[in-house]
Amino acid sequence: MNLASQSGEAGAGQLLFANFNQDNTSLAVGSKSGYKFFSLSSVDKLEQIYECTDTEDVCIVERLFSSSLVAIVSLKAPRKLKVCHFKKGTEICNYSYSNTILAVKLNRQRLIVCLEESLYIHNIRDMKVLHTIRETPPNPAGLCALSINNDNCYLAYPGSATIGEVQVFDTINLRAANMIPAHDSPLAALAFDASGTKLATASEKGTVIRVFSIPEGQKLFEFRRGVKRCVSICSLAFSMDGMFLSASSNTETVHIFKLETVKEKPPEEPTTWTGYFGKVLMASTSYLPSQVTEMFNQGRAFATVRLPFCGHKNICSLATIQKIPRLLVGAADGYLYMYNLDPQEGGECALMKQHRLDGSLETTNEILDSASHDCPLVTQTYGAAAGKGTYVPSSPARLAYTDDLGAVGGACLEDEASALRLDEDSEHPPMILRTD
Repeated sequence: MNLASQSGEAGAGQLLFANFNQDNTSLAVGSKSGYKFFSLSSVDKLEQIYECTDTEDVCIVERLFSSSLVAIVSLKAPRKLKVCHFKKGTEICNYSYSNTILAVKLNRQRLIVCLEESLYIHNIRDMKVLHTIRETPPNPAGLCALSINNDNCYLAYPGSATIGEVQVFDTINLRAANMIPAHDSPLAALAFDASGTKLATASEKGTVIRVFSIPEGQKLFEFRRGVKRCVSICSLAFSMDGMFLSASSNTETVHIFKLETVKEKPPEEPTTWTGYFGKVLMASTSYLPSQVTEMFNQGRAFATVRLPFCGHKNICSLATIQKIPRLLVGAADGYLYMYNLDPQEGGECALMKQHRLDGSLETTNEILDSASHDCPLVTQTYGAAAGKGTYVPSSPARLAYTDDLGAVGGACLEDEASALRLDEDSEHPPMILRTD
C-alpha cells in the first residue's frame, strides 16, 4: 500500500510503501532510501531479512511468497517495472509501460501490472505479456486483487467508476469470469481468500463489507462496520484459513469479522416480556423498507482493535505467529502493530508489540504520544504521488520483447538461467531467458 501523502511526501521515517507477502510471513517496506524485507516469525523481534539501498524512492515493492523474486517500481521511473533476484542482487528483467504503474500483484502463475485504465497479465515464468485488459474504467487508486491459489487464479478490479461493480477475470484461461454488482458506491477495497473462492469488497462509503463466492458471485456474508459515519477503508484481509476477515480504515478501529453460518434453531416460545418484544420486533421487519431489514441481517464485528492513531493510511493482515492468531497493522506513522486475536471469544484485541519499520531496535508496548500519531495523512491515490516522476525508457539493447499494447521490455539480464522449481520458496520461479 502506498503510504505517501497527497502531496507526495513520505510518511514517518520516509516510508512510501508497505505490504505483506501472499502468506503473511514477511513484510516489504519501500522508502526514500530503498526497500527492506522483514520476517514475521516472531512477535518480540522484527527481523530484517534484506535491505537494498541501490534504488531510491521505492513506491512499490512486492515479494513472491518467501522466494527471492521481487518486483520494484520507483518514483523516479514510475512507468518502469524491475523484476529482481534480491539474494543474488541481480535484475532478471524490466518492462516499461505507457503510463504510471499504480499496483503490482504476484502469485506463482501470474504477475499483474495495474495502470489507471489498463491491466497487464504476465506469465511469471518468462514475464511475457499474455493478455492486456484495456479501456478499463478510470482506476486512479490502482485497486485490484489477485488470488494466490494456483487453480482459482482470479483477478478482480473495478468495473465502474461510479458504482461498486467488480469484474472478475480468469487469468489462467484469459477470459472474463463474472461481473458482481457489489455496492451502490464506487469500490474502495478488494481481497481474495487464500483458496480463491471468496472475494471481500468494500465501497467508498465504508459502512458495509460483503463477501461473495467466486466465480459464481453469490453473496455469502454481509457485515456492518458501523452506522454513525462513512469512512475510507484502507485494506481488507482474510486469515489464511478463510475463517476471519479484517477491515482497517482511516479511523482508530480495525474490525475483525468471523465467517461462520449461524445454524437455525427451532423457534421457542418466549417466556418473558423482553422475549415477546423481541419476537414482535423481528416479525415487524417484514413491513420495514428493505434497507432497514438488511441492517437486522448484517453481521457485526467479532473482534476489534483500537489503534493509537487516527487518520494514518495503513494495511492490515491476519497471520498466525508462534501458533497464535495475530492481527498486524503496518501504518504510515512508521510502526508495525501486533495484536493477539482470541479465535473463540473475540472482543477487543490486546496490543502485544509495536516495531519501528525503519529497522531500528526500538520497540515498545506503550501507546506513543499523540504528537507522533495524530497528524493525519490525506487519503490519496498512488498516481497523485507518482505523477511528478520521470519516465526512463528501457535501453534499446535490452528490449527482447515488445508488446504492441503498451508494455515494452522483458529482456532477462541474468547471465545464467537456472532450472528452478516453481513451488520452492527459497528461489524464484523458473525464468526463461529471452535472447531473440
